[in-house]
Amino acid sequence: MQPPVYPALYQINTRVWLTELSHGLGRPATLDDIPDAELDRLVNMGFDWVWLLSVWQTGQVGQRISRTNPEWRREFQETLPDLREEDIAGSGFAITGYTVHERLGGDAALARLRERLRERGLRLLLDFVPNHTGLDHPWVENHPEYYVHGSELDLTRAPQNYTWVKRTQGDLLLAYGRDPYFPGWTDTLQLNYGNPATQKAMMAELVKIAAQCDGVRCDMAMLVLPDVFERTWGIRAEPFWPRATQRVRERAPDFCFMAEVYWDLEWTLQQQGFDYTYDKRLYDRLRDAHARPLREHFYAGLDYQNRLARFLENHDEPRAAATFPPEVHRAAAIITFLSPGLRFFHQGQFEGRKKRISPHLCRSPAEPADQKLEQFYDRLLGLLRQPVLREGQWQLLECVPAWEGNWTADCFLAFAWQGPGDERLLVTVNYAPNQSQCYVRLPFANLAGGQWRLQDQLEEVVYDRDGSDLQERGLYLDVPAWQTSVFALTRR
Repeated sequence: MQPPVYPALYQINTRVWLTELSHGLGRPATLDDIPDAELDRLVNMGFDWVWLLSVWQTGQVGQRISRTNPEWRREFQETLPDLREEDIAGSGFAITGYTVHERLGGDAALARLRERLRERGLRLLLDFVPNHTGLDHPWVENHPEYYVHGSELDLTRAPQNYTWVKRTQGDLLLAYGRDPYFPGWTDTLQLNYGNPATQKAMMAELVKIAAQCDGVRCDMAMLVLPDVFERTWGIRAEPFWPRATQRVRERAPDFCFMAEVYWDLEWTLQQQGFDYTYDKRLYDRLRDAHARPLREHFYAGLDYQNRLARFLENHDEPRAAATFPPEVHRAAAIITFLSPGLRFFHQGQFEGRKKRISPHLCRSPAEPADQKLEQFYDRLLGLLRQPVLREGQWQLLECVPAWEGNWTADCFLAFAWQGPGDERLLVTVNYAPNQSQCYVRLPFANLAGGQWRLQDQLEEVVYDRDGSDLQERGLYLDVPAWQTSVFALTRR
């Protein structure tokens, strides 16, 4: 079955999910215990992809650091006021091996779950962490040359970025994995991409992962780009991603690569083999709540936009319900998920959860669901199941002042979608805290000479308009702050 042009992905914190299932079962749950009914529910919601966060093996050293780091513990305590030691599993990104964690049921349980997903037309996305490993990865003993080493001078100058690692064959001073703008992650060690043997070993890990799932989300993928790596470590490196993605696709042609990427390097990674790249810039502009930069963001070509992963929250970002007031949340969601690209949703988003769950934790707090937000997302997901929004043609529309000097036209974003069966949708958002007016120029052919019905797909609202006026002047809007509409246009 051909995948849709614009698919939908659902991210699940696997360890948290299994902890919740364990409470119901009265015993530790594994991937085998995920009910078929839950998988059916994801299908019925319209998802094409399921991203299972944190399935890989992690170590006791990383867990101990997670449990003893004072700053991290303060965050965990804020999330879980009744925090227990067993709630802190250690970061799912401090990986000691790309085998499924034994507590989750191991590789065999994942294979069985993947088959159940496949039977339902769902594809499985897992993590790949290219930049670093856990402190107790076997390579520390067997292949220390895979890591960035430090000197006593490095330790003196930047003690936050280096650590002594105990080994049976002699202790070594190694670098923590890090982003160049922040101190090192103290539960990880930095891989050396200047060493061709390291790159070869990581490609082999990718090939192994590709046999277990349908795609990977690559953590901080830009950190191993040659210029970024050299700027961070002063070590020259050959490009990794073009060869790595090609090698995997030689064995799995349809394998999907999604990059977590920032610093305007999205296009760079798309050119190096990634199917999708995070659209953090859109998210940041939605938080800034100014319509013009948002509208300008959509000027980019569809060859770029179609490969953006668009989200309102994920495990790294604050919860959308805690970030956006309710009316802004709805407007931001319409802009995010009715634009082209991969629609990326996060567990707890639909219910309006407000507490972000660290990837170090394996339990979530009890929070009441926001029923109004649930109803909104239920309608939105219903919309996204329509063929016109999965396979149709998207276009950014011009919004012009309703009269001379009316600046509020600048507050609007408007999109058009046209389906293969001549379905027509018009998306309008007043992304501003004030009443706004404009005319939306419509791109639809053959409007003149007839009457047209505009039926809002989010609210029980219907308007009848003269086609000649729509063709000549556009659709007139005079709407309150943060107002959204998704009109289906049909001839009367």
